Amino acid sequence: MSMQRLVSGFLISTMLLAPVATFADEDVSFNPGYLISDAEMFDVNSMSLSDIQTFLTRGALASHRERDLDGVNRSAAEMIHLAAQEYEISPKFLLTLLQREQSLVEDDYPSQRQLDWAMGYGVCDDCSKDDPRLKKFKGFPNQVWFAAERIRESYLYDLERRGFTETGVGPNIEMTIDGTLVTPVNFATSSLYTYTPHLHGNENFVKIWSKWFTRTYLSGTLLQDNNTGGIFLVQNGTRRPITSRSAFYSRFNEALLIPASTTEIEKYPLGTAISFPNYSLLRSPTGVVYLIVDDTRRGFTSQEAFRAIGFSPDEIVDVEWGDLDPYEETESITTTSVYPQGALLQDKISGGVFYVENGQKYPIHSREILQNRFGMLSIVPVEHEDLESYKRTDAVLFADGTLVAAEGSPDVFVISEGKRHLIEDEITFKLYGWSFDKVIWTNERSVLLHPLAEESLSTELESELIDVASY
Repeated sequence: MSMQRLVSGFLISTMLLAPVATFADEDVSFNPGYLISDAEMFDVNSMSLSDIQTFLTRGALASHRERDLDGVNRSAAEMIHLAAQEYEISPKFLLTLLQREQSLVEDDYPSQRQLDWAMGYGVCDDCSKDDPRLKKFKGFPNQVWFAAERIRESYLYDLERRGFTETGVGPNIEMTIDGTLVTPVNFATSSLYTYTPHLHGNENFVKIWSKWFTRTYLSGTLLQDNNTGGIFLVQNGTRRPITSRSAFYSRFNEALLIPASTTEIEKYPLGTAISFPNYSLLRSPTGVVYLIVDDTRRGFTSQEAFRAIGFSPDEIVDVEWGDLDPYEETESITTTSVYPQGALLQDKISGGVFYVENGQKYPIHSREILQNRFGMLSIVPVEHEDLESYKRTDAVLFADGTLVAAEGSPDVFVISEGKRHLIEDEITFKLYGWSFDKVIWTNERSVLLHPLAEESLSTELESELIDVASY
């Protein structure tokens, strides 16, 4: 389904009911000993039935139905979901196998032969698909069910019981695959080599998995751990834990949180924690008091400068240099500093609203940006002449991690580092954990304030994979 159809449907439902780590590039690094993690393979709840159905809209399987092993007429999504639940295997794992073996997930016109041998199950390099002994495995429902059953009740059972599968593959057991020495490190990798004992086939699996399911979040994304509830800011390739509620609510918008697994989050190196709320007053071991604003600190030049801003000494927190080091030191605050904490000022004549900080004014071009960035800040009406005394600078942008769309346009973007990244399709949108009630609809001008990023977000496979569906 195109994003245009998706957004059109959303607009219609909205009118009826009422008046936001790119994915990994195709050229991913391939480590033969580590294909995917065990946590990823066993995450049986990684996709709901509706998620699987949506994912299949990229090909003909979205509308495929037939009788399963119980004689019940089911959709392809239902069969995949049931097999995943029964054998406690991630539906993402089964979807990737379907694509690797017969390109079924993204094929608009699959042949009956592709459907009959959907998972490549029961067929070996030297086998014939016409062998009568393979008949019970033939057919889409059989392929999905028996493949999942074999992986769980044979491969994984053997790995748990004795440490290797029927072919001798297991963690920390060195073997030769297509002339290359490979030592699997976990159950998932061992299972994949037992299922397909070839490097190229498993390289394809990793490429498909990485493109579809390895989410590389953009800088400025807020992630919440599904298991612990911990919140992290993805910034400059690291994950920064936010260690207090006051720090979170003083800097970030709760609506921007995206649920993610511990595995996804821990792929990012641990960065410096965010522990202090915005506008905290921190005193260094040398006695200098600093005002904290986002990732910067500004020292007061004198007690007079401190009192002129209206702060109280009771608000000061004594800290060590290690607490201050993560904050970049910027221009000091003097008795003549203007709005070092920032303020929203409204021109009494034009009605225009500006964010004023340190003697500079930043125009705000829509109510949506105002609410997104300064929802809790009061607006102060001032004389036109007072506003004219401040230097005008760049307009205020949406916060990083915000989902935005121009009214009447089919395109939805996510903001990162001030740029807008196009989200190309519904599947990508859902796999990132976004929901449409979080999209901010605004005027075109407010969207175009953000330069268009070169890279868009998509999970479509863009290049031909090595042919492994040749038996």
